[in-house]
Formats: sequence, structure tokens, C-alpha cells
Amino acid sequence: MTKNEQPEQKFEDALKRLEEVLEALEHGNLNLEEALKAFEEGVGLVRFCHGKLDEVERRVELLLKDNAGRFFTKPFPEEEGEG
Repeated sequence: MTKNEQPEQKFEDALKRLEEVLEALEHGNLNLEEALKAFEEGVGLVRFCHGKLDEVERRVELLLKDNAGRFFTKPFPEEEGEG
């Protein structure tokens, strides 16, 4: 990993951090600059979490039923640029 690369963030960690940011914003103990910074971080975390949930939803949708009503799975095709 190079100096500028960050390890991939986990959904659970991002969600926990988002909860912390929301808590700070809800209590209103931040000055305007801190509140704006927290809001920007929160928006980024929401986008990240939403993207992860979309990815999981696409994978789950690949669970299929055959004509006899039996479930089977189909490999999730990797998107271009991944891997």
C-alpha cells in the first residue's frame, strides 16, 4: 500500500462514524465551521454506505429460482475496473 492509499473502509465502521457525526450535529455543540465540516463528512459517509448497500442488493438479486421453484445462485459478474 502506498502512502496515499487508504485501506478499504468497512460499512460497519462508516455507519458507526456516521452515527457519531449525527450525534455531534444533533447536540449543536459545534461552531459553524465544525458543523459544516461534520456535515460534509456525514454526506460522504452516507454516499459510501448507500453505495455499499446498492452493491449488496445487486449481489442478493442474483439469487434466482428455477422453474421447479428451487433456489440457485449465479456468480456476480465483476464490474469493469474491479479486481
